[in-house]
Amino acid sequence: MRVLIVEDEAEFANALRVALERERFVVDQADSILMAEEAAKSGSYDLVLLDRTLPDGDGLSLLPILRETHPGLPVIVLSARGEVTDRIAGLDNGADDYLIKPFDVDEMFARIRAVRRRPADLASEEIHVGALVFDVTNDEASVGCQRVELARRELRVLAVLAKRRGRTVLRESLEQAVFGFDDEVQSNTLDSHISRLRRKLTDANAQVEIHAIKGVGYLLKDLS
Repeated sequence: MRVLIVEDEAEFANALRVALERERFVVDQADSILMAEEAAKSGSYDLVLLDRTLPDGDGLSLLPILRETHPGLPVIVLSARGEVTDRIAGLDNGADDYLIKPFDVDEMFARIRAVRRRPADLASEEIHVGALVFDVTNDEASVGCQRVELARRELRVLAVLAKRRGRTVLRESLEQAVFGFDDEVQSNTLDSHISRLRRKLTDANAQVEIHAIKGVGYLLKDLS
């Protein structure tokens, strides 16, 4: 799952990043509305955590832009502005939830799980390919009743391939989903993650194959 944090308080943003990465999220950070706009245009995100008080304005002004570029993208406002009128403004402007600072990180994760269980997403909570089951909400893969233990970036690769099973996924799309802005990516880094993912899926008898389309990308095939 790839998350964009829009927050100008560096210490708070870094603490959020550490907590999210510990739970295997891929995280990008933006400290202004302008930077967040650029990130939204160039990246593909599963969630945005949005502060309201930013150097170049109210973070709520970003919501129409996010809705235009990424329809259905969950947005949770994280703000010290906790009056009833503030919360109403956030929700009326299109936020999916509004969490008042300071908050417990466990509550934040509960809110994240909740917005990802919206009715529009219920039909695609689990993806079945071969003997593999990918739980979209919890970012977990299993075969039978046995969980397949995967590293964070291996899960991100599998998530993108599973959602587009049977179709070719461009290499660039995979790299955008797996790596954050600040990650140093070598030319063979993605291939290394895919190689390890292939081995683990084979060992688990998942009955799927990650097929390489030379010079283009990869696709997940059902071998059952």
